[in-house]
Amino acid sequence: MQCLLCKEWPAQLLSPITSPQTTYTICPTSILLHFPMAKPISSPLHEKFPQKNTLHRALDLTIFFLLLSLLAYRLLSLKNNGFTWLLAFLCESWFTFIWILNVSTKWNPVSYKTYPERLLQCYRVDELPPVDMFVTTADPMLEPPIITVNTVLSLLAVDYPANKLSCYVSDDGASPLTFYALLEASKFAKLWVPFCKKYGIQTRAPFRYFSRELLPSHDNSTEFLQEYRKIMDEYEELRRRIEHATLKSISHELSTADFVAFSNIKKGSHPTIIKVILENKESRSDGLPHLVYVSREKDPKHPHHYKAGAMNVLTRVSGAMTNAPFMLNVDCDMYANNPQIFHHAMCLLLGSKNEQDCGFVQSPQCFYDGLKDDPFGNQLVVLYKYLGSGIAGLQGPTYIGTGCFHRRKVIYGLWPDGRMEIKGRSGKLTDERIQKTFGNSKEFTKTAARILSGLSGISHCPYDLLNRVEAAQEVATCSYEYGTSWGTKVSCKYLEQQE
Repeated sequence: MQCLLCKEWPAQLLSPITSPQTTYTICPTSILLHFPMAKPISSPLHEKFPQKNTLHRALDLTIFFLLLSLLAYRLLSLKNNGFTWLLAFLCESWFTFIWILNVSTKWNPVSYKTYPERLLQCYRVDELPPVDMFVTTADPMLEPPIITVNTVLSLLAVDYPANKLSCYVSDDGASPLTFYALLEASKFAKLWVPFCKKYGIQTRAPFRYFSRELLPSHDNSTEFLQEYRKIMDEYEELRRRIEHATLKSISHELSTADFVAFSNIKKGSHPTIIKVILENKESRSDGLPHLVYVSREKDPKHPHHYKAGAMNVLTRVSGAMTNAPFMLNVDCDMYANNPQIFHHAMCLLLGSKNEQDCGFVQSPQCFYDGLKDDPFGNQLVVLYKYLGSGIAGLQGPTYIGTGCFHRRKVIYGLWPDGRMEIKGRSGKLTDERIQKTFGNSKEFTKTAARILSGLSGISHCPYDLLNRVEAAQEVATCSYEYGTSWGTKVSCKYLEQQE
């Protein structure tokens, strides 16, 4: 899967966060999408620091001159050694070229430090921008629902106003098992989310939190221990019910109203199914975010484009329902290990001098339960610590398909200079151009036009999600993209090889 914004927009890589030690000068920031005016920023929300690599540079320069010496020696000795040395010269020249490209990406490494504690000094809670969260899964047998449930629970419990968040789970398999697991998880979330926020739990994926031994602490009061045991028992019951449904069958549930849509499902051929599982109708910042189940229509006669197609459908469905200016996408087997991750991302997205400085924010992947000292390199330390910081010094990391915060209007085709290919010669967003680019859905094109014009019009998530399901179903059909720019100029590209 390839994302359009990777080619042009600069990006920033989230890195470990430390507390500020000194006072910094004023750094102005732009207010995105006409949100209420923030307070003047006395200190920057993030800073970029160059990393010292004098020793590495000296070593690289030494190797560079040695390679040049070798090539010069080969070139001067070609007449006396014939074809073999010519072949060696060509191979070593190619190696030198690749080596130079590799070194250039690590020549100016930088790291970013964000200051989430300053975010709420600049923006009130009700001024923070909404974020739509995407979780993608395809097969409950290959991707067990209990893993997807933990990913969703970790996102629902992040430290961000709940009325600013909406979680969309894409199920490409249209599995009643996945939907059942999310229904059960929504009940458990009403206990888990308040528990995490009340006691400041750092690890908010239940399976990881309860897999560790509870260490003695002065904070482990009697009240906490009672709630801990209660929540742990509830999670074990949740896990037992989901595992039982996985091993047995939930066919007896299909007669209920929630499961009627799954009664005649065939693999690779099914209609669109969109279910609102949780809705924050009262817009409570301390409540639970919206949770929406999405299974796009599939037909053997129409290509579905795998994960790229699912991402494009989620983009349209969320645009029709909540239309948040920022989006986060994660795979179903990854969870947020830092409850402040949204604040860190907003420090980078909102703290830029202008929107051209940051098109998206990419979080690195970390893997738990790895071997000591990581002898096989499974933690990708070289990729993230060395190559990642070096590429960040050039323009920014590439989009790796998960753990990424996007600007919605960039996904819709906005270029860094503000240019949009969908504009006509007059430079205006005409209805005809918008429909040709985004499709014939009036509800969706209306929200897309507002995003591209810089007028979100939504400072909080709407509360009538059930009334928007019909519009969302319209943009999730398998034939909606025909004759539009989806997959070519808008959102994720459809290539020959896709995830």
